[in-house]
Amino acid sequence: MQLLVLPLTFLSSTLMPANLAPTWMRDAARLDPVNWAVEAGRQTLVPRVEWMLVATRVAYLVAFAVSRAWLSARAFRTCQRFV
Repeated sequence: MQLLVLPLTFLSSTLMPANLAPTWMRDAARLDPVNWAVEAGRQTLVPRVEWMLVATRVAYLVAFAVSRAWLSARAFRTCQRFV
């Protein structure tokens, strides 16, 4: 799992503000689920919360989790057929 999560963490805005990152890194962070979670969490800590941003990032995370769960179940069923 670290092989996947660690690079995604470094590509997100967890360790460095997005405006200081190179352009290719900002583009990669837009598609990064870790960055979505960081943006939603960070936004809830500021005095003026942008709830629309939080809602969209949480919706992205839920859609990502549901799609990965569906793909995992499908792969498991396929694997079970051959065992």
